[in-house]
Amino acid sequence: MLKAMKKNGLSLTLFAVATTAVVALTHSLTKERIYEQQQQQLMKTLNQIVPHDDYDIPLHLSCHLVTNEQYLGSSKPRRAFVALKQGEPVAVALETTAPDGYNGDIHIVFGASWNGTLTGVRTLSHNETPGLGDGIETRKSDWVLGFTGYFLESESDKRIGVKKDGGDFDQFTGATITPRAYTKAVRNGLIYLSRFKGDITSAPSCQGESSE
Repeated sequence: MLKAMKKNGLSLTLFAVATTAVVALTHSLTKERIYEQQQQQLMKTLNQIVPHDDYDIPLHLSCHLVTNEQYLGSSKPRRAFVALKQGEPVAVALETTAPDGYNGDIHIVFGASWNGTLTGVRTLSHNETPGLGDGIETRKSDWVLGFTGYFLESESDKRIGVKKDGGDFDQFTGATITPRAYTKAVRNGLIYLSRFKGDITSAPSCQGESSE
């Protein structure tokens, strides 16, 4: 009986080791695949908000980590993809966060020419209420497309804001908090760009880093 117990114990141990190895391998392969998919989706998004003709070096090769909680909405580093043409910055795709969404952080990326004119805005991730706050997704609404062409005439310019606050952007039916937080984040991001764009290209490289 003791021999049988030892044999069963050895079998269970080998099974546990084999199972752990399979799980670890699956996790590793899945993690790599998920990262690749995220990168592909990111490149697709960047190509939507920064015109291809604006740069001659792939955006992901000129990526920098910048941090400014006041204007970028998070204490964590945000990625700034600088569009270079003949070695000179001509545009940027900048990640920012709206920390005051209805259900928490809204992660955003916007494209802008180097002089601060918006070329596109997209939502990276959010937890807003389906049917109310999810109008910030292009598959739900064309609302975010309305940012293109806007710039700040001054830091007190209210146009990038909801109409209830004197801005140009519609509220969502039954939901004002989400678009208010979103427009504020985009406006603050443009203020960051106007104040600190000279620091972006000397910031640390973000190669291998992923967004939240």
